[in-house]
Order: sequence, then C-alpha cells, then structure tokens
Amino acid sequence: MNREPSLFIGKISMSCTDLEIENKLKKIKLLLLDVDGVLTDGSIIYNDNSEETKVFNVKDGLGIRLLMEAGLNVCIVTGRSSKALYHRCKNLGITMLFDGVRDKAAALDIISEQTGISPEEIAFIGDDLPDLPLMRIVELSIAVADSHEAVLEKACVVTSAKGGAGAVREVCEAILKAQGLWDKIPLVAEWLNMKRSRQPTVNREP
Repeated sequence: MNREPSLFIGKISMSCTDLEIENKLKKIKLLLLDVDGVLTDGSIIYNDNSEETKVFNVKDGLGIRLLMEAGLNVCIVTGRSSKALYHRCKNLGITMLFDGVRDKAAALDIISEQTGISPEEIAFIGDDLPDLPLMRIVELSIAVADSHEAVLEKACVVTSAKGGAGAVREVCEAILKAQGLWDKIPLVAEWLNMKRSRQPTVNREP
C-alpha cells in the first residue's frame, strides 16, 4: 500500500505521488484535526469526580502555534466534548472548535462558509472510521500511524508518528516547509540561527 517515506511526511499512498503530495501541501490554508487518537493517543481518563481528562503532546502544540503564526488556520472537529479540550484550545489560541459532531463531513460546509476556505484548500488528520466521510472530500487526507486499517488505506499520507505522539507536529512542519514558510517564521528563524553569546561556565573541580 505504501512506498518509502517522502521528503515531507510519513508514507505516501500508492494513489498519490510525492509531487502530488507536495502540490497538495502547498495549497493548504486550513488544517482540520480530530482529537481522540490524533491530538491524543486515544486514552480517556476519568478522575474520582468522574471528570474526563486528556493528555496532549507539547510538540503538537508548538506545531499548531507555528502554523497559525504563519497565517494558516486550524480547526478542531470531534465527536466528543470535554472541558480538557476547551482548555487546550484556549491555551493554543484555537477559536474554531466543533465538538459533539456526529457527521463530520456535514460540518465541513459550515467550516468552509465561516472561513471562506474551500475543501480543496483543507487538510484533515483522522484515525478511525467516523473520519472516513470527511477524508473523502478534503484536498489532503492524512492518517496517523496507528489509525484503523480502513483509514490507512484511504489516506493520501500516513504520518510516521502515532496519534498523540507528534503526528500533528509532523504535518504542521510539512505544510510550512512545502509552502516555504518554515524558516520565515520569526521564532523558528531565531531558534535555528541562534548562536551562543558566551561559552557556558564549566565547573572544573573534581
């Protein structure tokens, strides 16, 4: 089903060439994300007060921030609702959140209307069967490495990382690099080119 990893991201479906993926990445203006199994590893934790908690990946969070700083949009569409997700979106500055969604494909019409961004300019990362209808109608369908077999077969791209373990970061960097934006982000340029102003002090005592 898959060839060797491309220059940009994970594995490429036999239905898409590396060049086609590169061209798709260049068109993306909005990254659409599922939550459970994509932004998390799929685990659901309840505390003694029956409150649901989730574990998010800090690398994914930085990737999302950098994507938005470069002027791209990020939107969440998920079948579940939780306070933990609301807090995470607030922390990252994500204002487009569609939770409790049973028909994710139908939500795309609302998202496109609100943002003015067409499905041909949207990438979606999913992992399980409810994500398939939406994957069929966006420009770039992406599956995390540990997705359901049917999702892996449908996706144009499969990330190297599993859900909740840097898969979203992988996609964010791929989009930014394909569009020539990666090293134009001030913080990234600063981090990549930063030089030590002085040598660190070393304690040479035994």
